[in-house]
Amino acid sequence: MIEFQSVSKQYSAEAVALRDVSLSVAKGELVYLAGPSGAGKSTLFKMIAAIERPTTGKVLVNGEDIGKLGKAAVPFLRRKLGLILQEQRLLTDRSVLANIMLPLLVTGAPKREAEQRARAALDKVGMLDRANAAPLELSGGEQQRVAIARAIVNRPQIILADEPTANLDRASADKVLDALRAFNAVGVTCMISTHDEQVLASASRVIHLDHGQLAGGAA
Repeated sequence: MIEFQSVSKQYSAEAVALRDVSLSVAKGELVYLAGPSGAGKSTLFKMIAAIERPTTGKVLVNGEDIGKLGKAAVPFLRRKLGLILQEQRLLTDRSVLANIMLPLLVTGAPKREAEQRARAALDKVGMLDRANAAPLELSGGEQQRVAIARAIVNRPQIILADEPTANLDRASADKVLDALRAFNAVGVTCMISTHDEQVLASASRVIHLDHGQLAGGAA
């Protein structure tokens, strides 16, 4: 589903985000990405979403070479992805439900269908009872679960979650991770970056990055 072939990303002579990274993630796999701040985890996710392009090497997503995608093709790639960033960026001038409906309305879904699917997504993350709330009325953990609902409302093939439990208490973090694991259990490919040692200790597969390189070689 995801393949990096000797990928490097260099912003300048001094700023190298990734160095000769080769890895593969199979369809339906759950993979954790670990490493200190500045290790290159966010850059790796941005490459999968075609936000960044490799300086050298190839990034393949479902067989498509991200480096060769034209501007018009990028939105179609991103519809297959559920992106969960450290900053939720929920729109504060509309309700939780309206936030979740927005990605569907942008792609032309009828309003009734968008609302039904948005409610179903909120139900899956245990937030349906807060559908009419404003984002600023929610706790950090609740906002993160809403962000997950927004990420999965388009029924993505891949979920990329960049530090989804950062700054959350243990109970909130567990709820967020349980939601992500539930999507993986029904076949969605998931990559989750985290510093959470408790989570990593029980993970079946962890890819470690350090200074832009894979720790221990290819993964």
